[in-house]
Amino acid sequence: MREMRIGSCVIRGEAALAPMAGVADRALRELCVKQGAAYTVGELVSAKGITLGDRKSAALLTCTQNERPMANQLFGSDPEIMARAAKQAETFDPDFIDLNMGCPAPKVAGGGGGSALMRDPALAERIVRAVVDAVDRPVTVKMRAGWDESEKNAVELAQRCEAAGAAALTVHGRTRAQMYAPPVDREIIRAVKAAVHIPVVGNGDVIDGKSAKRMYEETGCDFVMVGRAATGAPWVFRQITTYLETGVEPPPPPVEARMELLCEQVRRMLRYKDPHIALLEARKHAAWYMRGLRGAAELRRKCGALASYADLEALCAEAIDRAHAAGEE
Repeated sequence: MREMRIGSCVIRGEAALAPMAGVADRALRELCVKQGAAYTVGELVSAKGITLGDRKSAALLTCTQNERPMANQLFGSDPEIMARAAKQAETFDPDFIDLNMGCPAPKVAGGGGGSALMRDPALAERIVRAVVDAVDRPVTVKMRAGWDESEKNAVELAQRCEAAGAAALTVHGRTRAQMYAPPVDREIIRAVKAAVHIPVVGNGDVIDGKSAKRMYEETGCDFVMVGRAATGAPWVFRQITTYLETGVEPPPPPVEARMELLCEQVRRMLRYKDPHIALLEARKHAAWYMRGLRGAAELRRKCGALASYADLEALCAEAIDRAHAAGEE
């Protein structure tokens, strides 16, 4: 089992859950920790929203014991506002605070935050320094390879962040222009790792044990982060750990276990959110769980009509029946 230190926070395991706005909520984070995720990062939160007292932003900052070690992730482009927001985020007792300099979404990058900061490394450095000076928690940074192929400056940004006091870095090996399209550039992650003295987490196309091993071997990174591969498959963390420890890639759980995990996740969502909102959001999660199952297309269509927990139970029972009828587990 690997061990990585982020300031005073000790991380043990093989892979972390990436922050995914509107996806990696408290329910998914808790479930992934139960399935072996070494640490989690909360959903993206606007620094400006925090300082203005936005209730939704405050709700996103809540840290619970079942999702630790956990970081709160902030975005913004003003050093003073980022520092004030970080101080407020610190009151929610995160294990560390992560600054987003990689989000490609127009509503984030268009406002000068997220991946737009890669185009202004000097400003990014000032932001890191201001936040480090404002809080007692370790401060980390998540970035991309660069803005586009002509501006792949992750190494420069990484060195500036380290100089400003960042305790660790996560590098998504794609440019902002690529969004999430292949291929991921492991070489840029390797270059960042070689250029700094703080831990580097590799992110991008880590979907199973083999890809996690490849990320470790080709980049020399200290840890890996899993994003979209954990949606509808929180057991991916156990698969990665087993593969890295034994060299054997375990199969996914049988359909009954998969459907029970789906139900558990939705029960948690119903407990933590307004039931109407939770059920609306559960539709996309349920659809992800249906990937690869017998009759997946029809099952996903029905996911889009879920209106109650009883509907979910009926849908899960149908998925199990379809698999058994086809002689599948």
